Amino acid sequence: MLNKARKTALAAVTLGALALTACGGDDSSANGADSGLGLVSEGTLTVCSEIPYVPFEYVEDGEYTGFDMDLIREIATGMGLETEIQQQGFEAIQGGTAVSANMCDLSASAVSITPERSEKLLFSDPYYDSLQTLLVPAGSDISGIDDLAGKRVGVQQSTTGAAYAQENVEGAEILEYPGDGELFQAIQGGSIDAILQDIAVNTNHTKDGAFDIVEEYQTDESYGFATKKENTALIEEVNAQLADLRDNGKYDEIYDKYFAE
Repeated sequence: MLNKARKTALAAVTLGALALTACGGDDSSANGADSGLGLVSEGTLTVCSEIPYVPFEYVEDGEYTGFDMDLIREIATGMGLETEIQQQGFEAIQGGTAVSANMCDLSASAVSITPERSEKLLFSDPYYDSLQTLLVPAGSDISGIDDLAGKRVGVQQSTTGAAYAQENVEGAEILEYPGDGELFQAIQGGSIDAILQDIAVNTNHTKDGAFDIVEEYQTDESYGFATKKENTALIEEVNAQLADLRDNGKYDEIYDKYFAE
């Protein structure tokens, strides 16, 4: 349910649109033009994402899809905006470069909210809770983090999974890769013995039975959409749309599409 602050912000946007119509102005506010949201391209929510990162963002039949993609499109539609997806590296996304350089308005890329990232980015309310996991080939002698000494552990660079491995894995060689695609190819080819990363992504790699998740790590992580620090108007509207999607059941519908199993 919307709290008082969110209701007030949303009501102000609605009243502003009505006032323009009553004064004989055009209906540009209805399609996102002159929105006051500081958009890179008025009428469009331009979104940066590191792709692929299944099941959050990936390409299927030539279209961007995934939990983040479906959710952000619903948010944009609720704001009266079109959606444009820009592929960017995760380093630029989590470090704030993508939004500060106006490559996009918002980042939607399974970005965990952390104090360090919050120094450079303004995050939405959390939209997904996650934890870290250890993935190994089926039949591996690795049953947990204590078995990693002398092994090669793969992580995605600049992620909370990489930070967790650096802080908690002892006696192993930790190898960083640009993205999940490179990580999975490495473990398939035997270049690494295990992958430490978010549960939903590792779970996707267990579907054919060739790999298993052998351990989970509670890290109290939540994902958020992110923009530049000064763009409070945009993030307030994103939060209002998120609340509406939770209230009307659309959030649960999208969630179940990707995580019901």
